[in-house]
Amino acid sequence: MTQADTRELRCFVAVAEELHFGRAAARLGIAQPPLTRTIQKLERRMGVRLLDRGGRGVELTEAGAVLLYEGRKALEGVAAATRRAQRAGRTPSTLVLAMKPGGDGGLLAEILAAHAAEPDATEVDIDCVDVGEQAAAVRDGRADIALLHRPNADLTGLDSEDLLVESQVALLPPHHRLAGRARIRESDLAVDPLPRWPDAAGELNSPAIREAGRLMQLISVGRLVAVGPESVRQYAWGGVACVPVVDAAPITLALAWPEDARSRAVSLFVRVATTVAPRNRDAMLHEPEPGI
Repeated sequence: MTQADTRELRCFVAVAEELHFGRAAARLGIAQPPLTRTIQKLERRMGVRLLDRGGRGVELTEAGAVLLYEGRKALEGVAAATRRAQRAGRTPSTLVLAMKPGGDGGLLAEILAAHAAEPDATEVDIDCVDVGEQAAAVRDGRADIALLHRPNADLTGLDSEDLLVESQVALLPPHHRLAGRARIRESDLAVDPLPRWPDAAGELNSPAIREAGRLMQLISVGRLVAVGPESVRQYAWGGVACVPVVDAAPITLALAWPEDARSRAVSLFVRVATTVAPRNRDAMLHEPEPGI
């Protein structure tokens, strides 16, 4: 069966995303005629039409839509494999852990210490990424492993191990009407502006949040309230109050890595993390009291 190579896929994806041969050629840094010939050759070899070129411009066929979706994944996979292989081949090799600032549930220091004590441990680099970027960093090869939270994170293409289940607290401005309460319910926050997270629902008139420091700043000056895991207490600043939300669903801190990973360094880090985490679970999980 005839298959597209990576060069052809890059050309096709560019055209499919731009829906314009001229713009796609400029994006790729090549002339338009060779790009057109590449797409025509790919269609002949595959035996299907990928693009309709009519009076309304360039449009994807059903086959083209499928190849765009799968082609993106294939190109991301090639890029990720290249990054991981290059990182593994360096001397000394490193293991990159992606996390958002403060997104470790208070476990990371002990995990790193226990990992460093292992005779075959690889040096761990911490990559503090934007909110919601941890899983993407693993999928595209920027990171080998990630600390993230379920159910918020998209774990498609990843394996994972749960480390810590936490109750949730409301992060409130210092002078908020609820800041002095012992506990609240989610309905108490119905009139408050909540953050808009990347690729997630939120109030359209609320600031979009990608960086944890910006979130704390906006809360501290009264622009937002937010709900997060109990462990965020230790990172709250600017007088931000943390009040238990008794009916908020628990949130799970998880360690994630690529599906079917064959890296011994990843395997060792996962083993250490899942050994350390239970020792902290009872001390760090604070069950909210029932009722208000």
